[in-house]
Amino acid sequence: MSRSKESFNKKEVRKKNEKKRLDKEKRKLKKKENGKQSLDDMIAYVDENGVISSTPPDPTKKTEVDVESIEIQTPKKEVVEEQTTDLTGKVTKYDNSKRYGFIALQNSNDSVFFHYNDCIDEVDYGDKVIFDIEQGHNGLKAKNVKLSK
Repeated sequence: MSRSKESFNKKEVRKKNEKKRLDKEKRKLKKKENGKQSLDDMIAYVDENGVISSTPPDPTKKTEVDVESIEIQTPKKEVVEEQTTDLTGKVTKYDNSKRYGFIALQNSNDSVFFHYNDCIDEVDYGDKVIFDIEQGHNGLKAKNVKLSK
């Protein structure tokens, strides 16, 4: 028996699907002919330098690692005690609208945050100041900021 009134488009779709099925069977047979890979062929090793290779590493080069010395989290910041000595520096940045800024220490490249509430005198950008340091929420913070004479 012949197929009933099959359109050209339907014939093309049927041929396309048949071709896909045959291609899939061919690939399956080809894979079978190549043989199965063993687990040993799929294993990769990492040597002491971090290089991936197919040969296992030399057990004589193995080193023991002290498990207790491995830190999993970030270390906590050390609490800096308040310095009572007067430090000198220069105001490098100051925002008048938000009333905070940074002071560059005179003897180093470090900078310290300060807020208007911690100032004794009125300070502005470029002023030389004397101040003390205390530990703030996010790091060191200047307090008792006053103009240098």
